[in-house]
Amino acid sequence: MIEVTGLTKTYGAHRAVDDVTFTARPGRVTGFLGPNGAGKSTTMRMMVGLTPPSAGSATVCGARFTDLPNPPREVGVLLDASAQHAGRTGREILAIAAQTAGLPRTRVDEMLDLVSLTPTEAERRVRNYSLGMRQRLGIAVALVGDPDVLVLDEPANGLDPAGIRWMRDLLRGFAQRGGTVLLSSHLLGEIEVVADDLVVIGRGRIVAQGTKAELLASAGTVVVPAEPTDGAALVRALGAAGITVTRTHDGALSVEAQPREVGRVAHAAGVPLAGLRAADGAGLEEMFLELTADTQRETPAPLRTAGAAA
Repeated sequence: MIEVTGLTKTYGAHRAVDDVTFTARPGRVTGFLGPNGAGKSTTMRMMVGLTPPSAGSATVCGARFTDLPNPPREVGVLLDASAQHAGRTGREILAIAAQTAGLPRTRVDEMLDLVSLTPTEAERRVRNYSLGMRQRLGIAVALVGDPDVLVLDEPANGLDPAGIRWMRDLLRGFAQRGGTVLLSSHLLGEIEVVADDLVVIGRGRIVAQGTKAELLASAGTVVVPAEPTDGAALVRALGAAGITVTRTHDGALSVEAQPREVGRVAHAAGVPLAGLRAADGAGLEEMFLELTADTQRETPAPLRTAGAAA
């Protein structure tokens, strides 16, 4: 289990992580999501003792990471696959990891086989590895100690579709055997498939957390006017009813109300609709963009509502 309580990190006047609190539980994959610069990597670095927190605490398996007697046997960590020693071979890196954890060298071949690195690839120096191969090696190092917890930052980066599916099956199997997985990724489609719980962070603060089903069910409604020119009229009608509206990345409207209420307002305003559905049908991407709209670099221009100047 991972327990994060009030975790905060400041750099001068800048607060990179602000009072972050969440729990990642055994037997479940927890997706840790947020835009670039939201504080995900800083939070994960504090959890594993690489960055000292300014306030708050994080425990893994009931203790701070730095207090664990043999960390690799309890926690597998992959934060940057490119940080591996470029001059060593994949086999050498795994052998050092196994020795550090007090494990026999036979564990090296077991891990190479698990992550599908061939004997020839294992003898190559890491500087000659593709990004995908480095990710596989990083996963092997994280798993070498047969830990109970995995902390992974963008582990599928650089993997091809077959590799991404392999990663998904690996993490699901780990959780099904009782392990705890904390997974950060920009591949929202994969997070939607593999995660049980979600923690969403924006500008250093938690903006939402809960089970995937709960968050998707609470994401409101996605509505598509029959004609693009009807969008402004619908926005005005919804605004007059006190309902918050934002435009999604594909031009639809994301509405903080239930479909029945949205349909009633559209009917009263005489606006025909081409689509009306609960946001859980739109998936994790829509929910993520809605929750982090004010932290995105690519935030669309605000929509005009009733009373705005023409």
